[in-house]
Amino acid sequence: MGTFKVTLCAATAVVAAALTPAAYAADGGGISVNPASPVPGAEVALRMTGCAERTASAFSAAFVTDVKLAVTGSEGVLVGESRIRSSLRVGSYDITVTCGDARHTVELPVGNTPKAPASPIAPVKAGGGGAAVQVAAGETRTAGPGIGHAVTGLVLASVAATAVALRSARRSRGTD
Repeated sequence: MGTFKVTLCAATAVVAAALTPAAYAADGGGISVNPASPVPGAEVALRMTGCAERTASAFSAAFVTDVKLAVTGSEGVLVGESRIRSSLRVGSYDITVTCGDARHTVELPVGNTPKAPASPIAPVKAGGGGAAVQVAAGETRTAGPGIGHAVTGLVLASVAATAVALRSARRSRGTD
C-alpha cells in the first residue's frame, strides 16, 4: 500500500508540472514565466534556456525591480524571481532578457485582480482587533480603576496576609 501511494504522488507531481501554464517567447529565446498570467502584486518565476552565459538580466515595466538570472544545476538553465507591481493596470507588458549581446523579448499578460480580498471566516476577537472595535465605537474609558477596585484589592490582600500568618503560626506550633 505504501509504494502505491508514493507512485500515485509522483505521477500527480509529474502531471501537475507538465500542465503548469507558462508564457514562451516568440523569438525562440527560451524564456518562460510562471504563472503565465499573474495578477498585480504576485510573484513570478523566470526561466531561460539556450543562453551560453552564466548570468543574464531581465527587465520590464511590470516588475518592481530588475531580475538577475543565474545558472542553477548542471543543465545551464538560468532562473530568477520578481514581483509584479501592485499598482499595475491589467494588460500586456514586455519582458526583455539580456544574455550576453543578445536580447530576447516575451510578452506577459497581467490578469485581473481578485474581486474581494481574502478574509478569515471566523476571526478571533483578541488583542488589538477587539480593542479597535471598541475604540471605533467610542466605548473606551479614559479613567483608571476607581475606589471600588481599590477597596476590593485591599480586602483581598488582607485575606491573603491573614491566611499566611495563620499558616505560619500553625507550622511553628507543629499542629499542621
